[in-house]
Amino acid sequence: MSVPWKKIFTNWRILLLLLFVLFALVAIKPQVFGTEGIAIRSIALNSSAAQAGIQNPTPQSTPLAKERILALNGEQVLSVDHFYQLANALPENSTVRIQTNKNSYTLRTTERGLGLRVSEVPSSNLREGLDLEGGTRVLMKPAEKISEDLLGLTVDNLKERLNVYGLSDVTVRSASDLAGDKFILIEIAGVTEGEVRELLAKQGKFEAKIGNETVFRGGEKDITYVCRSAECSGIDPQRGCGRISEGYACSFFFAITLNPEAAQRQAEATRLLQVVLEDGQSYLSEPLRLFLDDKEVDSLRIAADLRGRPSTNIQISGSGAGRNEKEAIANTLQNMKKLQTVLVTGSLPVKLDIVKMDTISPALGQEFLDNVLLVGLVAIGAVIVVVGLRYRNLRLIVPMVFALLAEMTLVLGFAALVGWNLDLAAIAGIIIVAGTALNDQVVIIDELLRGEATSDLKRKVKNALFIIVGAFLINVSSMLPLFWAGAGLLRGFALTTIAGLSFGVLISRPAYAAIVEILLKE
Repeated sequence: MSVPWKKIFTNWRILLLLLFVLFALVAIKPQVFGTEGIAIRSIALNSSAAQAGIQNPTPQSTPLAKERILALNGEQVLSVDHFYQLANALPENSTVRIQTNKNSYTLRTTERGLGLRVSEVPSSNLREGLDLEGGTRVLMKPAEKISEDLLGLTVDNLKERLNVYGLSDVTVRSASDLAGDKFILIEIAGVTEGEVRELLAKQGKFEAKIGNETVFRGGEKDITYVCRSAECSGIDPQRGCGRISEGYACSFFFAITLNPEAAQRQAEATRLLQVVLEDGQSYLSEPLRLFLDDKEVDSLRIAADLRGRPSTNIQISGSGAGRNEKEAIANTLQNMKKLQTVLVTGSLPVKLDIVKMDTISPALGQEFLDNVLLVGLVAIGAVIVVVGLRYRNLRLIVPMVFALLAEMTLVLGFAALVGWNLDLAAIAGIIIVAGTALNDQVVIIDELLRGEATSDLKRKVKNALFIIVGAFLINVSSMLPLFWAGAGLLRGFALTTIAGLSFGVLISRPAYAAIVEILLKE
C-alpha cells in the first residue's frame, strides 16, 4: 500500500508543524561543519585587550555572535589550549597582533598577560547552563526584609559590579520561594568559588574624586537625586550625534543633585583649578573621576563655570559610539544607564548573606550531560520498542518518531530564541516532555484503532485530543509552583516542561493525529 504523500504534505496541521520546525532550526542555527577559531569569552578590565578596543560579549548576544580569534601574530589558532600556549610564550611588553572574524587588533603584553578569556566556538545558538559549562552558582539572601524596588536596585548594583570586573558570562536575577522569602541568584561561568567570594563579599564603595580629593561618596547620602526621566536625561540635544572616523558618536546628559556639604567640598576642590579650552568648550583642568570599589569606572569633564561654586545641581555628560547612528544611540543610552546605576547604587543598599554556593567543573558538567543524554535516549528507545511490539505497524511508529523529534526541535528552538540556558533541570524537563509526547501518541493510536479502524475518524481524533488537553492542563498547573520552589532553582525544569507540553498540544499532537488519520483512511 503506497503512502499518500500529497495528502500528508498538503494538510494544514502538518504544514504548520514543518513551518515551526524550520523556524526552530533557524533559531538554533546548528553548525554542521564547525567554525574557525576560538570564541572570546570575556575581557579583563583595563587589560591590554580592553585598551585595544576588543569588546566583551554582551549577555544579550547569541553564542554564535561572539567574536572569534582566528590568528595570533599571523599563526592560525587551532584550539583553546593552542591559544594559551601561544599567549603564554609571548615576552612581556611585546607587540601582539590578533586577527578576529570582525577586526584586527594590536596589543602590548603586560605582566598580567593579554586579559583575554577564550572558549571553544559554540556549535549552535543553544546556551549551556552552569551545570554543563562549569562555573559557580551563588544564592544570596538579604539580611533584612526589603521591598521589590530595593531588591531590583540591588540586582542592578550586582550586575554593574560584576561587569566592572570584566565578567561577561554572568546571570543575576531576583528569585523567591513559596514562603515569600526573597533571594538573588547569581551564576558566573568560568570562575572559581574563591574569586566569587572576593567579588561579592564587600558591600561596595563608590567615590567621586577631583585630583586626589574625594568630593562625594555613594551610600552616604551625598547624592540626593539622580534623574532618570526623559525630562532631564537622554541624548544631549545641543551636541547630539555626529560622524567619526569609524562610524557615529553621540552624547548623553542627566542631572544629579548633591547635598550642600558635598557641593561645598566640590567647590573647595575646584577653587584653584585652571580653565582649559577643548573643542570650543571651557573645562577645568582636572576631571571628576568615578571609582567603584577603588576601580575607576568613568572620568567626566567639569564645566568651567563650576570652579569654586558650591552648586548642588550638576549635569553629568558622556558619550557612546557605534557603527551606525542607531547603534551609537543605543550604546550611548546604555552607557548613560550604566553610569546612573553606579551613582544610584554606589554601595549595595542592603547586606547580603550567602545561603548556598556550588562550583561545577566543565568536565563534570560534560559528564552529567553525556549521562543524561544516554539515559534519555535509552528510555525513549525502550518506549518505542514497546510501542512497536504492541502495534506492529511501521506506518504508525515512523510518524511517532518524526513527531517526537519535531517536538524536541521546537523546545530547543524556543530555548535558543529566548536565550534560556539549558541546564540539567531543563534537560530533565525535555525528557519529561518526550515521555508525555509518547504517552499522548499512544492515546491517539488507541482511540483511532478502537472499534472499526476506519469509522468516524474525526470523532475519534477529537476524543483523543480532548483527553490530551485535559492532561496538559493538569501538568501545566503542577509545573507553575516550581517557578518559585527552591528560590527559582527549578525554573528551568518548569519552563522547559511547560513550553514542550504547549508545543505538543498546539502543534505536534494535532499534526501526528492528522498523519495517522490519513494513513488509516488509505
